[in-house]
Amino acid sequence: MEVRELKALLSLMQDYGLVELEIEDKKGKVRLVRATTETHNDPQPRLAVAVAPTVAARTAPVAAEKPSEPGASAGEIQLAPNQKLVTSPMVGTFYRSPSPDAPPFVEDGTHVRKGQPLCIIEAMKMMNEIESDTAGRVVKILVENSQPVEYGQPLMILEIG
Repeated sequence: MEVRELKALLSLMQDYGLVELEIEDKKGKVRLVRATTETHNDPQPRLAVAVAPTVAARTAPVAAEKPSEPGASAGEIQLAPNQKLVTSPMVGTFYRSPSPDAPPFVEDGTHVRKGQPLCIIEAMKMMNEIESDTAGRVVKILVENSQPVEYGQPLMILEIG
């Protein structure tokens, strides 16, 4: 691809506010990514994510905080020492069951074993089963069915032991 063609593509990216552009023709393939410091007010950013069909849930122990502590916000999730937070390993749509007419994988209070499916996250038309990485009991499901989720967003609280 010639320099004038690249400049024209860069101009198009700027005119239309594109951050990424990929073009393929008989001469070859080019992918342009523009770094930006702009903030967009889009509440549902569209991100491309390629993932394996089955992904184990990431859990992160979080120390319990007192609500009166300075710096503790109202939106923080407080966990007991024997609880773990199951977080989303990807951006996508959260589903509690394998299909609309099937029962949910888990409910509040359900005992789960290691490797048991907890939910599905749909990303780029791929259904990704999220499995428990530990045995325990589901204390609370934090996300509504068919709601969009972000990477690292808390999905459920598991009680361990």
